[in-house]
Amino acid sequence: MKNRLKSGATLAVAVFASVVAGNACAGAMYIFWKDLRPASQAAAESVGLPMIAAKMPDHGETLSLNLQDKTVQLVGYALPVDRDGDLVYQFLLVPWTGACSHMPTPPPNQIVLVTPAHPYRMSEAYQPVSVTGALKPGMEKSQLFILDGVSVIQSGYTVRKAEVVNVVTVPDTITLPVNSPWTFLNKKKN
Repeated sequence: MKNRLKSGATLAVAVFASVVAGNACAGAMYIFWKDLRPASQAAAESVGLPMIAAKMPDHGETLSLNLQDKTVQLVGYALPVDRDGDLVYQFLLVPWTGACSHMPTPPPNQIVLVTPAHPYRMSEAYQPVSVTGALKPGMEKSQLFILDGVSVIQSGYTVRKAEVVNVVTVPDTITLPVNSPWTFLNKKKN
């Protein structure tokens, strides 16, 4: 009987430990892109593409301070800022494909500068990813090296030591207008 209780207690501890390890991000609050801007601010599709930030009264610099230091999970598209081959050490998380390099830059409150906890292996720019970590509001500038030169991008948030995983889709992505020359970026790859 003692051995059964002992092995039952051991099994319970093992199950609890595996549940805790499997839910390392269980305390994270899942947020959407709209949560990063004030409720009174129009969404990007409402103000129209291109020149989104220019059409906003505050140029998209009003940040959501109620999320400060909260552990959040946000899904978006990764655009490498600091990389070596396919290893990415820092990237911009943006709400739609083409943002910052092929199209006008989203407002700062729709860009997150992400530093992964471990170098992230990226196979392509605008790879859809889920980022989990502590969100810090605050303007930060990054240099983005693109084909036709260098662009300075201002992000409104940072997540450092982030856990990054690949995803298939971004649930709240902005779909480009049909007449946009960049709609090919939204097409699924086979």
